[in-house]
Amino acid sequence: MQAADILLQMVRSNDAIRAFAEHIKIEAAQLKKPLRIMEVCGGHTHAILQYGLDQLLPGTIKLVHGPGCPVCVLPQHRIDAAINLAQRPDTILVTLGDMIRVPGSRGVSLQQTRATGADVRYLYSPLDCLAIAADNPQKTVIYVAIGFETTTPMTALLLEQAHSRQLDNLLVHSNHVLVPQAMELILAAGGAVDAFIAPGHVSVMAGAKQYHILAEKYHAPVVVSGFEPVDLLDAVLRIIHQVNTGMATVDNAYSRFVKTTGNRKAQQLVDKYFEPHDDFLWRGIGRIPGSALKLRSAYGERDAEVQCPESCPAPTEEQRGNCLCGSILMGLAQPTDCPLFAGGCTPQNPQGSCMVSNEGACAAYYKYRRDW
Repeated sequence: MQAADILLQMVRSNDAIRAFAEHIKIEAAQLKKPLRIMEVCGGHTHAILQYGLDQLLPGTIKLVHGPGCPVCVLPQHRIDAAINLAQRPDTILVTLGDMIRVPGSRGVSLQQTRATGADVRYLYSPLDCLAIAADNPQKTVIYVAIGFETTTPMTALLLEQAHSRQLDNLLVHSNHVLVPQAMELILAAGGAVDAFIAPGHVSVMAGAKQYHILAEKYHAPVVVSGFEPVDLLDAVLRIIHQVNTGMATVDNAYSRFVKTTGNRKAQQLVDKYFEPHDDFLWRGIGRIPGSALKLRSAYGERDAEVQCPESCPAPTEEQRGNCLCGSILMGLAQPTDCPLFAGGCTPQNPQGSCMVSNEGACAAYYKYRRDW
């Protein structure tokens, strides 16, 4: 048996899960008040629900779902921009799979736009855009980039490769967002969260150091966690211990992959091509200064927003209607609180982005919970 297989058995072991759950109950008995812990990553949300981890916790511990899905937080006007770009003549629009199903402000998605004749393609790696651009030199290939710090280095590498190969017909529409700024906004708003389980994949790239401001300024414990059941229960236990001892630090419980400083080479590549975006709206949350990345002005010839401004509408607050996706992303509501959940809103007919994405909280509840 390979070492990786042994490790996987350990982090999914029923005995280990029960042992951690018992330790959590003992430690939680010392809490002076209920503790609200937000898992920021959609991958964490799905693991928690898949294994029923929240149901193993005592009533004094509440797991709250956060804005941990880049598709979920993308505002409708930026989806509208992608649709407008796809409808331009001689254009091939390329993006990641979940993006094509999200409806814009007119109720139309990229998938429906493709059905009307637009050349919309989805892929698994941004670098696949290189072959598409090389094979279609007479067309403009626009990559709608999306994701947190995890995927941004791949977009930066795409830009690097496009330059070295002189693929002048390749543009990027950047929708990369940054996790810590959203976490700080939630803390600053007050009321919903006492501590965070920080996303492991994001932290591999950006490092655990980026969360220090949350612990220092807001006295909120932060534990970086992996995605297996034992990883997540270990993170909960570490948070409870911090609260009981009056501490608020950044604890790296995913040290097998995450370093304090992160991947410096990837960070340098991102810094070469991107800078903070101060006018970016998060769906259901609003404007968070410095919470997204845009191409630096030196690379404006690669920026779809610079080259095709008429196709990119200005940021606008959207009407929320009966969909509670915004409240869910802020940790103020659960998916089952939404009047549309599992009725007017399903994975087959999603009304909000939390149901569209495979990492969305509503999609997780619909898939794993049968008590609704």
